[in-house]
Amino acid sequence: MQVPISDIKTKKRLRKDMGDIDALAESMKRFGQICPIVLTNNNILISGGRRLEAARALGWRTINAVIANIPEGIDMLEYEIEENLQRQDFSSEEVSDAMRKLHKIRNPGFFRRILNWFIRLFKRLFKVGY
Repeated sequence: MQVPISDIKTKKRLRKDMGDIDALAESMKRFGQICPIVLTNNNILISGGRRLEAARALGWRTINAVIANIPEGIDMLEYEIEENLQRQDFSSEEVSDAMRKLHKIRNPGFFRRILNWFIRLFKRLFKVGY
Protein backbone atom coordinates (compact mmCIF):
# COMPACT_ATOMS: atom_id res chain seq x y z
CA MET A 1 0.00 0.00 0.00
CA GLN A 2 1.10 3.57 -0.57
CA VAL A 3 1.74 5.53 2.63
CA PRO A 4 2.37 9.28 2.80
CA ILE A 5 6.01 9.77 3.73
CA SER A 6 5.05 12.65 6.03
CA ASP A 7 2.99 10.20 8.13
CA ILE A 8 5.94 7.86 8.82
CA LYS A 9 7.60 8.10 12.21
CA THR A 10 11.15 6.93 12.82
CA LYS A 11 12.46 6.15 16.25
CA LYS A 12 16.06 5.50 17.26
CA ARG A 13 17.42 2.96 14.76
CA LEU A 14 20.26 0.47 14.97
CA ARG A 15 21.83 1.49 11.67
CA LYS A 16 24.02 4.55 12.08
CA ASP A 17 25.78 4.54 8.70
CA MET A 18 23.16 4.94 5.98
CA GLY A 19 25.72 4.34 3.24
CA ASP A 20 25.38 5.89 -0.19
CA ILE A 21 21.79 7.20 -0.22
CA ASP A 22 22.42 9.01 -3.52
CA ALA A 23 23.18 5.70 -5.28
CA LEU A 24 20.06 4.09 -3.80
CA ALA A 25 17.98 7.12 -4.81
CA GLU A 26 19.33 6.87 -8.36
CA SER A 27 18.41 3.17 -8.42
CA MET A 28 14.90 3.90 -7.12
CA LYS A 29 14.51 6.67 -9.69
CA ARG A 30 15.50 4.31 -12.49
CA PHE A 31 13.85 1.05 -11.40
CA GLY A 32 11.26 2.17 -8.86
CA GLN A 33 10.97 0.88 -5.34
CA ILE A 34 11.74 -2.84 -5.58
CA CYS A 35 11.00 -3.77 -1.95
CA PRO A 36 8.45 -2.10 0.32
CA ILE A 37 9.39 -0.67 3.69
CA VAL A 38 7.81 -2.21 6.78
CA LEU A 39 5.76 -0.18 9.25
CA THR A 40 3.80 -0.88 12.43
CA ASN A 41 0.06 -0.21 12.60
CA ASN A 42 0.99 3.27 13.91
CA ASN A 43 3.25 4.03 10.90
CA ILE A 44 6.46 3.59 12.90
CA LEU A 45 9.31 2.44 10.67
CA ILE A 46 10.51 -1.11 11.36
CA SER A 47 12.68 -1.72 8.30
CA GLY A 48 13.62 0.20 5.19
CA GLY A 49 15.26 3.30 6.60
CA ARG A 50 17.63 3.67 3.65
CA ARG A 51 14.75 3.29 1.16
CA LEU A 52 12.77 5.89 3.09
CA GLU A 53 15.68 8.36 3.05
CA ALA A 54 16.22 7.78 -0.69
CA ALA A 55 12.51 8.40 -1.35
CA ARG A 56 12.72 11.64 0.65
CA ALA A 57 15.78 12.68 -1.34
CA LEU A 58 13.80 12.08 -4.55
CA GLY A 59 10.95 14.22 -3.28
CA TRP A 60 8.44 11.36 -3.27
CA ARG A 61 5.24 12.09 -1.36
CA THR A 62 4.31 8.43 -0.84
CA ILE A 63 6.19 5.15 -0.51
CA ASN A 64 5.18 1.53 -0.89
CA ALA A 65 4.89 -0.08 2.55
CA VAL A 66 3.75 -3.24 4.25
CA ILE A 67 2.03 -2.98 7.63
CA ALA A 68 3.26 -5.62 10.06
CA ASN A 69 1.35 -6.41 13.20
CA ILE A 70 4.40 -6.14 15.43
CA PRO A 71 4.16 -4.48 18.81
CA GLU A 72 6.71 -1.85 19.76
CA GLY A 73 9.59 -2.99 21.90
CA ILE A 74 11.58 -6.19 21.73
CA ASP A 75 9.63 -7.70 18.81
CA MET A 76 10.20 -4.59 16.71
CA LEU A 77 13.92 -4.61 17.53
CA GLU A 78 14.20 -8.32 16.68
CA TYR A 79 12.49 -7.72 13.33
CA GLU A 80 14.89 -4.90 12.45
CA ILE A 81 17.91 -7.02 13.41
CA GLU A 82 16.65 -10.06 11.49
CA GLU A 83 15.85 -8.05 8.36
CA ASN A 84 19.41 -6.71 8.25
CA LEU A 85 21.22 -9.90 9.25
CA GLN A 86 19.52 -12.28 6.81
CA ARG A 87 20.43 -10.28 3.74
CA GLN A 88 23.13 -11.85 1.59
CA ASP A 89 25.20 -9.58 -0.63
CA PHE A 90 26.57 -10.79 -3.95
CA SER A 91 30.10 -12.15 -3.83
CA SER A 92 32.69 -10.36 -5.97
CA GLU A 93 32.60 -13.31 -8.39
CA GLU A 94 28.80 -13.05 -8.70
CA VAL A 95 29.06 -9.31 -9.36
CA SER A 96 31.69 -9.94 -12.07
CA ASP A 97 29.53 -12.62 -13.73
CA ALA A 98 26.47 -10.37 -13.65
CA MET A 99 28.36 -7.43 -15.17
CA ARG A 100 29.80 -9.67 -17.92
CA LYS A 101 26.32 -10.96 -18.80
CA LEU A 102 24.89 -7.45 -18.81
CA HIS A 103 27.71 -6.21 -21.04
CA LYS A 104 27.15 -9.11 -23.44
CA ILE A 105 23.41 -8.37 -23.67
CA ARG A 106 23.98 -4.63 -24.16
CA ASN A 107 26.77 -5.17 -26.68
CA PRO A 108 25.96 -8.21 -28.80
CA GLY A 109 28.61 -9.57 -31.13
CA PHE A 110 28.55 -9.13 -34.88
CA PHE A 111 26.76 -12.42 -35.66
CA ARG A 112 24.17 -11.85 -32.94
CA ARG A 113 23.37 -8.40 -34.39
CA ILE A 114 22.88 -9.94 -37.85
CA LEU A 115 20.64 -12.66 -36.39
CA ASN A 116 18.59 -10.05 -34.48
CA TRP A 117 18.19 -8.04 -37.71
CA PHE A 118 16.85 -11.13 -39.55
CA ILE A 119 14.47 -11.90 -36.69
CA ARG A 120 13.08 -8.33 -36.76
CA LEU A 121 12.78 -8.48 -40.55
CA PHE A 122 10.95 -11.82 -40.40
CA LYS A 123 8.54 -10.48 -37.78
CA ARG A 124 7.83 -7.38 -39.86
CA LEU A 125 7.33 -9.30 -43.10
CA PHE A 126 5.05 -11.93 -41.60
CA LYS A 127 3.47 -9.73 -38.91
CA VAL A 128 4.58 -12.14 -36.19
CA GLY A 129 4.55 -10.88 -32.63
CA TYR A 130 2.56 -7.70 -33.37
